[in-house]
Amino acid sequence: MKLPKNVTIKEVGPRDGLQNEKQTISTEDKIVWIDSLSKTGLSYIEVSSFVHPKWIPQLADASEVLRKVQREQGVIYAALVPNLRGLERALEANVDEVSIFMSASEAHNQNNINKSIEETYPILSEVVKEAKAAGKTVRGYLSTVIGCPYEGPIAAQQVRKVSDRLFSMGIDELSLGDTIGVGVPNQVEQLLEELLPHFDASKLAMHFHDTRGTALANIVKSLEMGITIFDSSLGGLGGCPYAKGASGNVATEDLLYMLHEMGIETGIDLDAVMKSAQLIEKVRGKRLNSRQMDILNAEEGDVCNV
Repeated sequence: MKLPKNVTIKEVGPRDGLQNEKQTISTEDKIVWIDSLSKTGLSYIEVSSFVHPKWIPQLADASEVLRKVQREQGVIYAALVPNLRGLERALEANVDEVSIFMSASEAHNQNNINKSIEETYPILSEVVKEAKAAGKTVRGYLSTVIGCPYEGPIAAQQVRKVSDRLFSMGIDELSLGDTIGVGVPNQVEQLLEELLPHFDASKLAMHFHDTRGTALANIVKSLEMGITIFDSSLGGLGGCPYAKGASGNVATEDLLYMLHEMGIETGIDLDAVMKSAQLIEKVRGKRLNSRQMDILNAEEGDVCNV
């Protein structure tokens, strides 16, 4: 098995993980949690989202959180931005990196953004242009790259077409999301075989949800094909509101355990990550959905009282 020596993990829990939490997490608790993540060796934390608060009330405090976190040297603090107004707010809060988003599926794009794919391009292009003018790097998120809850399987050629448009806008990196967690390794292989002749592997990240328990297997296949950037969420937080039964992202701590045992360096302290996971577990008042947390709680005699 040909594997990379080093991998970059991008923590999306404070945004992608919390946005689906029904219980309101206080601004103070978010800041304390993000500060703990900053001390784990992570080099990238997606802090929040600057979408309109009425759409995601949980992240209405994005500006305050971004302003008040204790920034560690070498850590990029990113945020999701839907349009120019969101970008203005993000820049005022001194975001390090701007993330834009859309879907490879027409139906999912309509349901998620309320616009067609073609209508979305000019809006995102403006955001990229202005973010670049402000000296920021830009990351793109492309959802439903394998399957859509409305359309079913998504053709790899469609993913390449949308990816090409996003890169032509000037994005620095593209995260490919199996949003509803339907993908299996041979589908990941087919997707990357379509994309890698056109886009450098160093510019692609994989974002797997673990709805059907295949996220780690999909990551191994991605590693074999030269991908070295992966999104994950502490405790497996997250999910897709448009897919019944869809669970969260691959858990950061489960991913780290696998990578470290495979001899792949991440620069992240798993023990510190586990302490951060315990922190947010207590704030939520309910269990996190990861194998490593199950083991830790069992070893500690079920003492976390949640």
